[in-house]
Amino acid sequence: MAYDLITMGRIGVDLYPLQTGVPLPQVTSFGKFLGGSATNVAVAAARLGRRTAVITRTGDDPFGTYLHEALQGFGVDDRWVTPVPGLPTPVTFCEVFPPDDFPLYFYRQPKAPDLEIDAHELDLDAIREANVFWVTGTGLSEEPSRTATLAALAHRDKAGTTVFDLDWRPMFWKDPAQARPFYEEALRHTTVAVGNLDEVEVATGVREPREAAQALLDAGVELAVVKQGPKGVLAVDSKGNEAEVPPLPVNVLNGLGAGDAFGGSLCHGLLAGWDLEKIMRYANAAGAIVASRLECSSAMPTVTEIEDAVAAGAVK
Repeated sequence: MAYDLITMGRIGVDLYPLQTGVPLPQVTSFGKFLGGSATNVAVAAARLGRRTAVITRTGDDPFGTYLHEALQGFGVDDRWVTPVPGLPTPVTFCEVFPPDDFPLYFYRQPKAPDLEIDAHELDLDAIREANVFWVTGTGLSEEPSRTATLAALAHRDKAGTTVFDLDWRPMFWKDPAQARPFYEEALRHTTVAVGNLDEVEVATGVREPREAAQALLDAGVELAVVKQGPKGVLAVDSKGNEAEVPPLPVNVLNGLGAGDAFGGSLCHGLLAGWDLEKIMRYANAAGAIVASRLECSSAMPTVTEIEDAVAAGAVK
């Protein structure tokens, strides 16, 4: 049976302060959570009842063991999560200063194992058969992950729904100025592009939301989703359909992970065949729910929680 969703990209351990509004040097207690954007998207979709798997790599260490156990606990297939001897499982710290300041500190040296995904080890048949396949911009930042990501996209050849999460993290690139050609190549093989204003500008050179959405469509995708922060989200497809949905009111505790919840709900809505506005409203609600919670992966909402938030018009 084909997977509803296969994601490919980052994984790691998130160590989040259990104290809000406290600088990292003064924090005394942390919570340990499964992290990594592509992994969180798979978790979010699994929480909504979808059959999901993730392609990634960890260190051959206790944190790697923890990530396998966490994935299994969330119902995400971990068969393509493999260890890389000699490289530690990445750890990410954050500071929590609600409502809009959440600095991230990535420990991915000397190299993150998830950038060691090799094209020769991919299950290309499973990738092609998945109803939705999700890749990220970070996967393009270094070899061999770059070649593996582009090979997977080329083999899939736009079968089903292929999502490119633009996922721009300049600190992951040895030369950020060289990113755009790789983004352009990935866009040629994808049907859906998702990104915020900074990310769409990296991919297309355009920042104005509607112009950026059109640039993404011109690059080859069928649906462009542009996140506009406080202005909500804009979605435009190649058939001329458009939806612009404002954010749901929410008391933000930790904004990290909201985009991954958005992504998991986006995949769920696309799989369900919903109209564009409903997809965006539910995805916005999913993101808002996670923003109201401290953690990421374990905070991913259920169908009922999202429906309740949409009905209420706010996260309570």
